[in-house]
Amino acid sequence: MGNVNGMKSPLENSELAIEARGLVKHFGENRAVDGVDLNVRAGTIYGVLGPNGAGKTTTIRMLATLLRADAGSARIFGYDIVKEPHIVRQLIGVTGQYASVDESLSATENLIIFSRLQGLGRKDARNKAAELLEEFGLTEAAKRPLKNFSGGMRRRLDLAASLIAQPPLIFLDEPTTGLDPRTRNQMWDTIRRLVDTGSTVLLTTQYLQEVDELADRLAVIDHGRVVAEGTVDELKASVGSSSLHLSIQNSHEMIVAREIVEQILQVKTSVSQDIGKITAPMADVDRVTDLLIALRQKGIQLDEFSVQKPTLDEVFLTITGNDVDENGLQLEEQRV
Repeated sequence: MGNVNGMKSPLENSELAIEARGLVKHFGENRAVDGVDLNVRAGTIYGVLGPNGAGKTTTIRMLATLLRADAGSARIFGYDIVKEPHIVRQLIGVTGQYASVDESLSATENLIIFSRLQGLGRKDARNKAAELLEEFGLTEAAKRPLKNFSGGMRRRLDLAASLIAQPPLIFLDEPTTGLDPRTRNQMWDTIRRLVDTGSTVLLTTQYLQEVDELADRLAVIDHGRVVAEGTVDELKASVGSSSLHLSIQNSHEMIVAREIVEQILQVKTSVSQDIGKITAPMADVDRVTDLLIALRQKGIQLDEFSVQKPTLDEVFLTITGNDVDENGLQLEEQRV
């Protein structure tokens, strides 16, 4: 998938790179996507968050014409994904489709093939391949067959290949999962460069920090539906101006403590993986006094108590009820 030859710029067709209405997809009795609406402005990075099984990947596959929707409609730069799929496919790139012309060929050979397919001459194709391999830290593995690449190396090569054609719209489905922090930061810089040079990016990720760093807007998908949408700041504001964090000395009192917090603050709490720690959104900081009095009356002793500005982690917890670990979302279901 690459640039459209002989077509006017997609930006002339629509200010929206993606416009989806009521997308639905069933797998047997499982309603994997249940009426998803999306509006993605051209020239932006749009993040999609959600636990595995939420419907993120299925939504991308429908938008990329790789999977037919059971209901609903979508347009890519104004082109209908069902009626004009041949045009849509020329406007998009999807990670995972590039770096596999031949598993027995080397990374260099695969990138040269892609470059040649995009119209580069033999010398330019070789130079482009060497430049991209250097940028993504793959020079030492340049002659190694793709079948011997690790998952992280394949993701880097996928994104490198997308830079050859640089289509107007690029779907990045969890592009940095499993990468070390240095390589992840390098990928973030490349994603920003893609947008700076004219592309639109729809990014799914399990890293909340990644959305915080990159996304202009984001959607939270849970059980096949968009349950929240907006800028990062808007979503943080939606769960209250602050969040409560407290640790209980006696873990056996956790249930009672949670009940008191939820009753006094009128919110839903979450418990971190560290035993004895409760987190809750707090719209009215004045209620802290009432909460402390109620906990003291029940004889519940605290190890730690603080009120902080909300993070994106708390936003996700509040909206979906799914917990978060230190690496990203706590994923419990199989990816759909």
